[in-house]
Amino acid sequence: MTQKRSWWKTAVGLILTAIMLFPIYWMINVSLTQTQNMRKSPPDWFPFNPTFDGYVAVVRDQLPYLGVSLLVGLGTVLLTLVLSAPAAYSLAKLRPRGGGKLSFILLIAQMIPGIIMAMGFYAIYLNIGLLNSIGGLIIADSTIAVPFGVLIFTAFMEGIPDELTAAARIDGAGAWRTFRSIILPISRNSIVTVSLFTFLWAWSDFIFASTLDGGGDLQPITLGIYKYIGNNNQEWNSIMATAVVASIPAAILLVVAQRYVAAGITAGAVKD
Repeated sequence: MTQKRSWWKTAVGLILTAIMLFPIYWMINVSLTQTQNMRKSPPDWFPFNPTFDGYVAVVRDQLPYLGVSLLVGLGTVLLTLVLSAPAAYSLAKLRPRGGGKLSFILLIAQMIPGIIMAMGFYAIYLNIGLLNSIGGLIIADSTIAVPFGVLIFTAFMEGIPDELTAAARIDGAGAWRTFRSIILPISRNSIVTVSLFTFLWAWSDFIFASTLDGGGDLQPITLGIYKYIGNNNQEWNSIMATAVVASIPAAILLVVAQRYVAAGITAGAVKD
């Protein structure tokens, strides 16, 4: 009976996995489909006569956009870590007055719709000259990632024994030295988790990019994909080929960092 239940659960899991992965398969299929076959009914479920014109277009048109997205993603990761890790250390170990209220404010901040934040940033950037700039996008994207990073780091650092920080103080280490030499090395899993999600958010951002960098010379890959969509023309094989290429860094990062992410997300869930 147990074996039958196991097979039943496995079958359901495979079906659900296939349903969730089907859009990825269809994206690859369309990226290899010739333009004249795009509106074929019924559509080809497999590209029997594949074309790589879409991927040629990616190499020809989209490499600058990919480079900008990489710069924005890495810059957002760096800024998020610099801001969120020390803030979380303060909340978890130094325990300042009002720390609980600050944590609640961070939760509220994550509930604000991105379009509202984008319009606020637009008004600010218009006055200080940060519109259509990579730095402006990095700052905007980090406002979404920093609250998440503080919450993840705080949950992880609260699980670090206070005896370690107490021993460091006895040895003469100040708060900053303790954070840099003891807390950060132990927090590797949470650093990887925050870095990964931050990079993915910045890499896939469209709202901030279209609002704050829609007219700039250096634009991210989301706007590069959007340029293929016009009023009278949709280059679907180029769109999907760009989407496939843009998905590769995210997929590689997820595969490489999955065990660190799992440990980082579950950190703080169980207390001694």
